[in-house]
Amino acid sequence: MERRTVFKAVLAAGAGVLAAACSTTTNGTALPLGGSREDGGKPVDPVAKITATPAVDAKDADVREPVVIKATSGKLSEVKVTNSDGDAVKGDLAADGLTWKSSESLGYGKTYTYAAKATGTDNRPVELKGSFATVNPAKQLRATLNPADDAHVGVAMPISVKFKEAPKDRAAVEKALKVKTDVEGSWGWLSATQVDWRPKEYWPENTTVEVEANLYGVDLGGGAYGKADVTTKFKIGRNQVVKVNTPDHVMKVYRGGSEYKSYPCANGLDSDVNRNTPNGTFIVMSKEPTAVFDNARYGYTNVNKKWACRISNHGEYIHENQDNAANIGKANNSHGCVNLLEADAKDYFDSALIGDPVEVSGSQLSSPTGSDVKDWFYDWSTWKTLSAAK
Repeated sequence: MERRTVFKAVLAAGAGVLAAACSTTTNGTALPLGGSREDGGKPVDPVAKITATPAVDAKDADVREPVVIKATSGKLSEVKVTNSDGDAVKGDLAADGLTWKSSESLGYGKTYTYAAKATGTDNRPVELKGSFATVNPAKQLRATLNPADDAHVGVAMPISVKFKEAPKDRAAVEKALKVKTDVEGSWGWLSATQVDWRPKEYWPENTTVEVEANLYGVDLGGGAYGKADVTTKFKIGRNQVVKVNTPDHVMKVYRGGSEYKSYPCANGLDSDVNRNTPNGTFIVMSKEPTAVFDNARYGYTNVNKKWACRISNHGEYIHENQDNAANIGKANNSHGCVNLLEADAKDYFDSALIGDPVEVSGSQLSSPTGSDVKDWFYDWSTWKTLSAAK
């Protein structure tokens, strides 16, 4: 009898030890399966707690925010977060064992599952299991960013963000955009799908500019979210400015504020306002060694000209027109372009950068507001009103 009684007591003690070493979770809160008991027979909970962000069963979780698992009154011993395909989400456990944080972006419309274990200061384990779901946009809007990486551009070059469809929340868009520079500037919406950043004055030469469009996960309004982040890093070149006062029949090129080159030119026909070279500050938009010009209104098609620098989507170029040599430097008779002799056009073409400013004055025709590159048609105070930022 005595030996049998002692054996039963040992079994009972062993069962108590096993119960004290186990725990589980209910609704994301760690609870013991058993444990030591206080006077009165009530179980004592383990002291460690595990919490998760997003919380267990969360819906529409922000894909931009990391998953964070934390332990209090203990340390994490194991954390695993998996996506809908069962693949592990990358993350790191802090050296102190108190926090685990994911290090990769979450996907839209996905369910993630986590399992975490910790050991408390009382040497008792706890565990957290659960899942959450991320936001599932009705639409994803992709943006493009210009200038592209490693571009070498002129001092009037704007930064342009364009969307295929118009975002409804313009302020949210601007909040997600960052220009890394000490130069004063501002964003301005030129259309429902295009927002540009330009400096107050021309860029300082040789400036390096970095831009981040951190649009992924951003609520752009109307059920649309940003599809992806976009970045660029580019450099501003030497300070070169073209100035054309149309009555003078001369195109002057300035470097660093001093006159660098001067070319005789012929500009838009003075007697027809519709053929004037319009006033305004343009930028060199493209460089084309050979360009084809068509204007059925004025009776010409498939006219080939060399060394063409586009300065407007309204149709204006700086280009060679050797066929008009008799008027170059003497009379304005073009259809709006700046005509140069072939050698001069080649010389200028070789010196030009995309983004160089071209300042035109003396014309009867105002700036063409239909162009999508019209950043410098606005004075600074007016430009700032085009921003959606509050």
